Amino acid sequence: MDRTTSVETAVPRPHPLPARGYMWRTDELLRFGLNSRKIRALLDSGELHRVRYGCYIRGSKWKALGPASRAMERILAHARGTLTTSTGGFLYSHLSAARLHGLFIWSVDDKVHILHPVQPSSGRWGKDVTGHTETFTEEDVAVVRGLRATTLERTIFDSARMLSYPKALVIVDHGLRIGADRNKLTALATSSPGKRGIRTLRKALDNADPRSESAGETLTRELIQRLSIRPPEPQFEVQSRLGRHRMDFAWKEEKLALEFDGRTKYFDFKPTDEVIFQERRREKALMEEGWRFIRVEWKDLFQERVFKERILRELR
Repeated sequence: MDRTTSVETAVPRPHPLPARGYMWRTDELLRFGLNSRKIRALLDSGELHRVRYGCYIRGSKWKALGPASRAMERILAHARGTLTTSTGGFLYSHLSAARLHGLFIWSVDDKVHILHPVQPSSGRWGKDVTGHTETFTEEDVAVVRGLRATTLERTIFDSARMLSYPKALVIVDHGLRIGADRNKLTALATSSPGKRGIRTLRKALDNADPRSESAGETLTRELIQRLSIRPPEPQFEVQSRLGRHRMDFAWKEEKLALEFDGRTKYFDFKPTDEVIFQERRREKALMEEGWRFIRVEWKDLFQERVFKERILRELR
């Protein structure tokens, strides 16, 4: 009896990535022993992800990152990819510098922004880069996370001028909260008449409040002002049987509190169930003191008529 022998063709496994680190330039992978075919195999398998031309990140790392973290990795990939070619003449600026400084930003692009004293070539910098040409001095330079970037004040000045007013207000609020010098910002605005976006910056400076603890709180305050609702007091403290509590906003005469329920409050620092339990326990204690609560989520900020009617009804 004849037996037919089947020969299975072994599928070559992609070359393993280096055990240490998670981001590499092409030349680093080549030195490790990979070639272009093996790099392509790693990309196809998902073990490797190309962040930008000539720079790669471990696939599992990339998949685990949220949008904000991915935007930061694009900046770091740009820095790693330009180590061997950059003359050091540029700074990370605008929204990239804002990310490096840890500023709150809301609904903005995730490109890498650089400031250069001469007109950059888009081909030179890459499609993922937005180049800005404007003069700067060493007084405008700060080293942030090991990278040359614009100072906190210059970053706020540049970023706010390229954004709509609500987005600019988010950056100015948080910049002042983490230590930006309002006088320096005012001086920059005063010495720059006619520059694009300068009116937006001035308006944001006039209305900024460093007491805001999140982008959501800033946008809530801006919406209340724009809808001509009587303004509440931000970060209002009150006593209950459980101790002292701080509410995001409060109309104290009506004992009406407005709380912004953003994802950050519940998901960044403590287990979700524990945070919610403590929040509701606190709210119950304050309700015993006669306080009423309005809870606002992100989606509520884009339903302006409903938002206004809801607050005015409670105030009445």
